[in-house]
Amino acid sequence: MFLTDRQTEIVSIAKSSGRVLVEELASRFSVTPQTIRKDLNDLCDAQVLTRIHGGATFPSGTENVKYEARRQIAASEKQAIGMAAVELIPSGASLFINIGTTTEAVGEALANHHELMVITNNINVANRLRLFPAIEVVIAGGVVRGSDGGIVGEAAVDFIRQFKVDYAVIGASAIDSDGALLDYDFREVKVAQAIIANARHVILVADSTKFERTAPVRIGQLSQVHTFITDHCPVPSIRNLCLEYNVKLIETSTRSR
Repeated sequence: MFLTDRQTEIVSIAKSSGRVLVEELASRFSVTPQTIRKDLNDLCDAQVLTRIHGGATFPSGTENVKYEARRQIAASEKQAIGMAAVELIPSGASLFINIGTTTEAVGEALANHHELMVITNNINVANRLRLFPAIEVVIAGGVVRGSDGGIVGEAAVDFIRQFKVDYAVIGASAIDSDGALLDYDFREVKVAQAIIANARHVILVADSTKFERTAPVRIGQLSQVHTFITDHCPVPSIRNLCLEYNVKLIETSTRSR
């Protein structure tokens, strides 16, 4: 789904306040309530927002947003996170990139690197990076998940375990206040755990909306990460854990000021 400027701002308002109301949005944008209802219906059909009486809410809890809709959520923040991540990865390195819209932003930002070996279970990353002759792309085998092009399952885990790479770029669907990294699909989690175990430096990339959500399956703990890149970390306990475990915290919103 392509979001208009108004729809993008509506999503941003919903993300910050938790919900939006038709009448308030109509007044804010100087349009009719019918226009706002159409915007909200489009956003809810794409599962970017969830419809309620008189408005809509930003998805939370264990509700997993459709992959294409997730691309649009915090898109500029993900792009900035991707740019910050590739600054840590030198040309000539080997790296894992796993499934996720934020990890895909890292893949997009790698275009100017040379002599890279990228091992991924993300078809979208492989399809993008295969266009660059200076980057060797190795793709895992296994079950292809139709919803997002992720390759999951035991075959993918066994494939990942054949490598020991310089860097791993991982994402998470949710980050709990105790530092637990969470996801929805236990098959994807097993691949992510194999990636973490077989990388010398683990880079976690996640925008700040991940602090507002939860998911049922544990990937691991923040203590297993070397660098955490986000747009903003509003959770004091996460900041404390980064200090306790010597995890380098990079906030792109601070860098851009």
